[in-house]
Amino acid sequence: MRYSISLYAEGDREVSLEEVVELADAVATLEGIASGYGTMGYGAQIVVEADNSDAAVDVALEKFAAAVATTSLPTWPVVKAESVSEDDDYAELEDEIP
Repeated sequence: MRYSISLYAEGDREVSLEEVVELADAVATLEGIASGYGTMGYGAQIVVEADNSDAAVDVALEKFAAAVATTSLPTWPVVKAESVSEDDDYAELEDEIP
């Protein structure tokens, strides 16, 4: 199953626009987007395949760390990870349609 995983790493200085652009490039192959410009951390939302939510977060953490390693960003601890499965996402859409 496909999961959308949102990850956020927090550190000790403000993140620059150039760094967020680097991260966006690094997670693009993971159907990802990046954030963090002007904040004390950086994050990404990426898509992974896994059997369940816990496994999806584990896979995403590895892929996120690998993506960050290709940038000039410092390696900061991930302080937040959230998972949404495709099925959950579609169910929410169906609930909103009158």
